Order: sequence, then structure tokens, then C-alpha cells
Amino acid sequence: MTALLSIRELTAGYGGTAALDGVSLELAAGETAALLGANGAGKSTLLKALLGLVPAGGGMRFDGADISGMATEDRVRRGIGYVPEGRRVFAGMSVRDNLEVAGLPAARDRARDVERVFTLFPDLACKSGERAWRLSGGQQQMLSLGRALMGRPRLLLLDEPSLGLSPKLADEVFAAIRGIAADGTAVLLAEQSAARALSVAPRAVLLRLGRVVGDGPVGALSQETLRMAFFG
Repeated sequence: MTALLSIRELTAGYGGTAALDGVSLELAAGETAALLGANGAGKSTLLKALLGLVPAGGGMRFDGADISGMATEDRVRRGIGYVPEGRRVFAGMSVRDNLEVAGLPAARDRARDVERVFTLFPDLACKSGERAWRLSGGQQQMLSLGRALMGRPRLLLLDEPSLGLSPKLADEVFAAIRGIAADGTAVLLAEQSAARALSVAPRAVLLRLGRVVGDGPVGALSQETLRMAFFG
């Protein structure tokens, strides 16, 4: 079966410093995988490289097409959604406007997708006219997720979705991620909390110092491999 996402010997870095060093992995359509590792392992850089937000070398294919030299907006149009770390929403715009501005061109499609987001996140439906800055941290994370879904992605890239949230709100966000995955969207999840990530992902990709040091079903990865990824 052809992989939805295929990465071969991916390299990327900042200011001459390598953050990714020959990363290779594949993700099937509808599959959920967790990117795990300590701070600085390269998790966020990998997601940004897939969107074209950092210079990268190596091969990247999505749905059979070479996306290595493709502009970010074209990658999004092809079906890659991205939720960055830090809940970046348009603070002065309403919840509904935040969603609609990220939606498909046809008004009918946008309206249908807004209602899908509101079904997934009832808290947002209750605050559809509120300015985004008035939302709680958890609600802003839900809005950020909802914005990414408005493009109807086949692959959703999530960067630290539980960061800064209370345990209760983090549980709500991860319940929504579980639902998104169950609907058939492939998910690549970078998360510092291994326990939360593995509650939604049956597969783990372990990064250490920009390299993959483990990849497979969660039950097949030894405690020693997990420990090495986080602590060296």
C-alpha cells in the first residue's frame, strides 16, 4: 500500500545548526503516530519542515507527489493541516470568523465545515460571536484545531497541543484529537507528554538529537528505548 506521507533522509536546521539529521518515516492514510522525545529532539522542526516553514533537504512526498520544493500554501491545499505550538488565533476576530477565514472558497462548504467544528467543540459553538482573545487557553486550542480542520486535511500535524493547559482541558483536547483520527484523518502528533500522546496514537516515532531512534507499535518499544529517547 502506498504511504500517504513518505520522508526520506530529511535534514533541516537553523543558522547552520542541524535539528534533523537524516529522518525517514512513512505514514499511512488514516494512521496516527506520536512524535516523542526530549525538548530539542527535532519534533517541531520536523512538522515545520513538512509545511515548508524551515529550509529542508531530503525527500518529502505526500499522496504520491513530491512536495519538497512546494510552497506552504500549496501543501495546505493538497491536504496538510497544521496546528502550531502556542494556539495562534486571530485574537481580534470572532470565533466564527476565525473558522471561516480558513475555510474552502464555496460559502456552502465553509458553512458545513463550521458546523462540523461546532459539533466537535460545543464550547466554541456557544461562543461563536466572541472575540478569540476572550476564550480560555483550552478553547483557543480548540479553535486552533478547528481552523486546521476547515481545510479538510487528510493529514493533520499537531505541535504540543496540551502545552499550558490544565489536565481537564488537555483531556478535552485529546478527546477531540481521538475523534478526528477516528474519522479517518491521519495525525502526526508532537507532544512532550508521552502518556497523553500514546492515549491517542498506537504508534510512536522516537526522536533524539534529530534522529529517529525508535519507530513502531507502542507495545513493541522497550522501556529502554523510550528512556533513551528522553534522557539519552
